[in-house]
Amino acid sequence: MPASSAKPTGRRWHEAASSVIPGGVNSATRFVGPPYALTDASGAYVTDADGQRYLDYHAAFGAILLGHNAPEVNGAVRDALGGIDLTGIGVTEPEIALAELVTELIPSAEQMVAAVSGSEATAQAIRLARAVTGRRMVVKFQGGFHGWHDAVARNVISTPELAYGRDPLSAGILDEALDATLIAEFNDLDSVRVLHEAYPEEIAAVILEPIPHNVGALVPTPEFVTGLRALTAEQGSLLVFDEVITGFRHALGGYQQVCGVRPDLTTFGKAMANGYPMAGLAGPRELMERFSSAGGDVLLAGTYNGHPICAAAAIATMTYLRDHPDFYRRTHRLGDRMRSGLAGILDELDVPGTVTGFGGVFVVYFLDGPVTGYRDLLRNDHEAYVTFHRRMTEAGFLMLPMSLKRNHISAAHTEEDVDRTLEAARDVLKGMRADAIV
Repeated sequence: MPASSAKPTGRRWHEAASSVIPGGVNSATRFVGPPYALTDASGAYVTDADGQRYLDYHAAFGAILLGHNAPEVNGAVRDALGGIDLTGIGVTEPEIALAELVTELIPSAEQMVAAVSGSEATAQAIRLARAVTGRRMVVKFQGGFHGWHDAVARNVISTPELAYGRDPLSAGILDEALDATLIAEFNDLDSVRVLHEAYPEEIAAVILEPIPHNVGALVPTPEFVTGLRALTAEQGSLLVFDEVITGFRHALGGYQQVCGVRPDLTTFGKAMANGYPMAGLAGPRELMERFSSAGGDVLLAGTYNGHPICAAAAIATMTYLRDHPDFYRRTHRLGDRMRSGLAGILDELDVPGTVTGFGGVFVVYFLDGPVTGYRDLLRNDHEAYVTFHRRMTEAGFLMLPMSLKRNHISAAHTEEDVDRTLEAARDVLKGMRADAIV
């Protein structure tokens, strides 16, 4: 038998992919070692190419909200197939129904435009903000991720020597684009005020994840989010909530419903279609009608925008959430059960750590708390963080083995799943302590 055929199937798939796809994956964060390839997904579980089954807490970076292959969503997609598909002209009924539902559910939304990805939605938001204000600069927060486009592709998981300084995510970004984006500290309103004072009437927008889930879960204080609303209004800059992760996951109307703050613009995506590619941007009519589709001067274009099949998936997902308010009570309860259980295990084993999260999202930081902003995360033990996720994955509980990545509980998870996860976490942490990793 050739040596290559003795390799695990997933490894062979990765090697085959690497010859035709750069690095063997279509997004850099997908290559983290085993599992190299997945073949099946159902409910709260995924199965790899070698038959290993995992309880899935990665959930495609949170895009899976109701569980993999949710029958309500797949049924809506099947019903849509064979009817209208992509036409590239006019509007379809699913696009109208989608926009009506979004404007019904999101408090700040009067109109919406559809996109395919969160990156496209935030790019549109920033371009619109610059057009509306006539200003060029944007404020983002250290640790926040808003997509891969030049305006925001900097200062996410920065090392201590690069945090708050010049830390682009990619080569090929013009210096002018980097210089037009300023960096503030989450939960520190003064850091935003200082930037407005340093650049008077130059800041078009402040964009933030209401909970920066791209670095785990930094939960905002009420004073911070209400203060941002007041400060941006006073300074004439737009407040943009990037709810690509928090939208529909934590509450039907997004985190803005939770905190009671209405941003000027809202982006959303991921969980809104339970894994189908759909995203969008919403805001008040007076801002949204600056788009060229309404005769304005801000370009709106995209062949796949509002694809009716993906719109059907989004409508089914959001309709399910609207008709089943117990979803939020249940996932929040399971999240609380997981967080309190993990905190108890850390205390029991005398392992330094802080458990945080919101709703169905949970995170274990390997540092002493409290954790309010990115400066606190500079103390995180990244080796321990990645090792914990790696060993949990090896035990059959899929947690992305990358530093500061969060974990998600979906509608398909059960109390028994949580309890089994906690038992496994105790064993993993005992092993990490025995190996002097913590």
